[in-house]
Amino acid sequence: MTRAVRRLLVFSDTWAPQTNGVAGTLQRLAEHAERAAITMHAVTVADPHAAADARVERWPSRAFWKYPQLRMSAPLMARAAAAIAQFRPDVVHVTTPFGVGLAGRWAARRAGLPLVTSYHTNFPAYLAHYRLDALGAVGWPFLRWFHNGGRRTFVPSETVAAELRDRGFHGVRMWSRGVDPARFHPQFRDGAVRAALGLRPSDVLALHVGRLAPEKSVERAVIACARARARIEGRIVLAIVGDGPSEQSLRALAAGDVDVRFLGRQTGRTLSALYASADLFLSPSETETFGNVVLEAMASALPVVGPASGATAEIVTGESGARYAAGDTDAMAAAIVALASDADRRRAASAAALVRSSTYRWEAIFDGLVAEYALARAEAVGGRGDHRRWSNSQVMRARSAISR
Repeated sequence: MTRAVRRLLVFSDTWAPQTNGVAGTLQRLAEHAERAAITMHAVTVADPHAAADARVERWPSRAFWKYPQLRMSAPLMARAAAAIAQFRPDVVHVTTPFGVGLAGRWAARRAGLPLVTSYHTNFPAYLAHYRLDALGAVGWPFLRWFHNGGRRTFVPSETVAAELRDRGFHGVRMWSRGVDPARFHPQFRDGAVRAALGLRPSDVLALHVGRLAPEKSVERAVIACARARARIEGRIVLAIVGDGPSEQSLRALAAGDVDVRFLGRQTGRTLSALYASADLFLSPSETETFGNVVLEAMASALPVVGPASGATAEIVTGESGARYAAGDTDAMAAAIVALASDADRRRAASAAALVRSSTYRWEAIFDGLVAEYALARAEAVGGRGDHRRWSNSQVMRARSAISR
């Protein structure tokens, strides 16, 4: 009989208050664990803006030199082993392959615990954007080694699942993403938001939300919007929500363009209103493993303009937006024109996007994840007995690891 997982330990190099898809998803996991009567503890990096939380252990960290908004920690093996020995989890989930994640992987294997990992970010594709191409030769072998050390590698999309299986990753399982209709919904549309941005009723508001980083290709959205304006009679205003290392270069690119608005990082009801008050959403990134913001936009009844390949294309159908050939900025501009110049098509795509987003619900997705945790645990212990309490041998292995 498969036993329920009651104690979950997560190792991650990113956590709230950082703003990214991984941190947001893990926050959702923590909320689901509480509802499901699972005691969850997390080990992550220190952050000067983080509030104290007894459920979260934070290790000393410093800003990553290529991306100051992210923080990195050394792989503190003894501390990882101590966390495991003190918390005594049923399952260890490692979400990132950096300092915290490496230590968590090592300590879980050392203690003989069920270990699962998740693949959130297309790191090999990021290398060129950060001029770290020299690391490409070791990128995939390292990631394969890292993830094949666990019993499951959870991925958010079929596109990623197929690629990892082709590259020799084992135990690949789907862990999709959901959206909360209480937070993202067309009911939050607000004329005051549009007025504050200087829009007239007939103007089209294009929105981009996300990290302003090289791998997100936000410059393509800026250029495509400028080209689209030259092809239609109406006015297109582009609002960019988010921050990151590319912000200054994007502002320089848009200098003199009075129809581009940089709104910075937004959260809560303000973000909900921005989504719902726009007319279409631009998603130029080709490195996404899922695209949480795309789903948030669709739940807000926004048609999406995005590439016709990759993970985003799994969510955005032809009916719920406009797709273009990846890497083709002029084709993106044409897709923007197709929606911006046709109000009837926008309305139809808006309705289709809302329906499509309704099929992605967090509760069902997390129920599936917890079921996979239980299966991984059952495999690790051979399905025998109730192993909610550690055996003496597990405790001894963990303590031995701490002393080394």
